[in-house]
Amino acid sequence: MLKDMDTTVYAFSDGSAIGNPGPGGYGVVLRYGENVKEFSQGYVRTTNNRMELLGAITALDALKSRQRVVLTTDSQYVINGIEKGWAARWQANGWMRNKKERALNPDMWERLLKACNRHDVRFEWIRGHTGIQRMSVVMNWRIVLRGVEIRYSTKDL
Repeated sequence: MLKDMDTTVYAFSDGSAIGNPGPGGYGVVLRYGENVKEFSQGYVRTTNNRMELLGAITALDALKSRQRVVLTTDSQYVINGIEKGWAARWQANGWMRNKKERALNPDMWERLLKACNRHDVRFEWIRGHTGIQRMSVVMNWRIVLRGVEIRYSTKDL
């Protein structure tokens, strides 16, 4: 188990929007051995799902070489989109969910599919806001506030 821990990157991501759509942001914590790196960003107008997707994308894009990654998120939308093949199927169908409905967030799904292909990714779901130590690191107010505050926010996303 120690050897596995030494060679695996643990990523924790979360995203949110107030009002949905509204101001929002994401927070990411990457842990590789003793090394920890944090990322966050806020946007003036976005959605919960876009921020959840962008958190996962940011975590994977931050890695410079192919890695084994355990990505923990409370977003079943993100996990199911990849693990159940929804995003790949939507992509193959021209970003259509079915004959009448367009898939939402195709720009983000495209980026996440590419990021997942660059790494060996295993997703872990965790119930949001449970106080579990690993996820509470991501939900640390310092990260959330830095990511969501309007004065630090960038354009709509």
